[in-house]
Amino acid sequence: MSSKLWGGRFTKTTDQLVEAFNASIQFDQRLYREDIRGSMAHARMLAKVGILTQEEAASIVEGLAAIRADIDAGEFEFSVALEDIHMNIEKRLTDRIGAAGAKLHTARSRNDQVSLDMHLYMRREVGEIAALLQELLQALVDVAEQNADVILPGYTHLQRAQPVTLAHHLLTYCQMLARDFRRLENVWVGADIMPLGAGALAGTTFPIDRQHVADELKFGAVYDNSMDAVSDRDYLLDFLSFASVLMMHLSRLSEEIILWSSAEFGFIELDDAYSTGSSMMPQKKNPDVAELVRGKTGRVYGHLMGLLTTAKGLPLTYNKDLQEDKEGVFDAIDTVKVSLSVYRGMLTTMRVRRDRMLQAASGDFANATDLADYLVKKGLPFRQAHEVVGKAVRHAIETKRLLAEIPLNEYRVLSPLFEEDLLNAITIDECVNARRSLGGTAPQEATRQIAVLRTLLAAQAEKIAVYAEKNQVLAE
Repeated sequence: MSSKLWGGRFTKTTDQLVEAFNASIQFDQRLYREDIRGSMAHARMLAKVGILTQEEAASIVEGLAAIRADIDAGEFEFSVALEDIHMNIEKRLTDRIGAAGAKLHTARSRNDQVSLDMHLYMRREVGEIAALLQELLQALVDVAEQNADVILPGYTHLQRAQPVTLAHHLLTYCQMLARDFRRLENVWVGADIMPLGAGALAGTTFPIDRQHVADELKFGAVYDNSMDAVSDRDYLLDFLSFASVLMMHLSRLSEEIILWSSAEFGFIELDDAYSTGSSMMPQKKNPDVAELVRGKTGRVYGHLMGLLTTAKGLPLTYNKDLQEDKEGVFDAIDTVKVSLSVYRGMLTTMRVRRDRMLQAASGDFANATDLADYLVKKGLPFRQAHEVVGKAVRHAIETKRLLAEIPLNEYRVLSPLFEEDLLNAITIDECVNARRSLGGTAPQEATRQIAVLRTLLAAQAEKIAVYAEKNQVLAE
């Protein structure tokens, strides 16, 4: 006869290879806090509706608290034979307190139990990731504000296009991270739904009080359909989608950090604490942090595609395939958290080489559009102005000069509209300062954007505080 907690109808023991293949304890043991806390709430609810006595519930809660302390102290040996975190804890509880422990699983299944664990776990992780994301956004806003007057080339097609401020450039990534925070808020909404009480798929015949459990665990909602409760993994897909977009944003910034720190650009120098060297070439200083973030983006994408593929052909409701939801999500969480943590330090310690940035912005034809705008303001249609300036650029290239080095008399050969104010209009400072349109690169616009972002950061802090307060239930 099987010794499994589910083994009553079996006459053979599980093959050892199948046992190892079937087990999830090697990775789902990280859910022990959530599993224990959910079981405590379930026990109290069972006592409330009269399925357990108050004494039995108290014994269960006390026993679970002791098991949690054992695991915290590293004194709990997990068993592959017991398959998962739920059965490892239940077996230990029953061994410790006797018959009352065997009653804990009344009116629930591992299907709704693991769903509850993952919802609680994702709420905890969303709260922690939200705090890390906000810290990075705060750091990026600070770095932008500190470099409000630094000018560098803006690029299209990786070709110098128009001069912009470094603040304006970095604030673009701030906007990306702000959108990422909104996406993360949506992940919380999906995770903040209580599934326990769905049973295996069809609910239960016992007079349970699902709202009581939801209230104790501070869930904002309860699943309205028992089949949906045990089969829903949308909130995990939402997280992996959020994580993929966030990592894509960090990867784009990483690419620029890598380019900017090269000798060819020389726009920044990364701090020694956030760089590595070569085992062969003594002179090397490598941007490994940025490169690793760029590289780890692919593994997060893979986890999203993996879960989408796992879920795409599953009939309702629970299937063992859904055990595959955890490892990818866990790894994506770990990857996102370490990337956010290390990125903040890398950005706040890098040295900005404003001289090299200004030299690059001034040493090309990034002011050509401003020269065309000058003619348009004098009354020339833009398409004609574009052609005139194109000829001016060609003339500058042929004479090995910049636009600002061409004298007025040569400009007037191209168009009589050029006047004495021409050269002032195409200085790099003026090119930047003149772009005062909403969202433009003028310093005053950067100041406005920073103020808006600081207000947003305050609102994010309030949201993070709400998350922390709800997640406090795991420590109770």
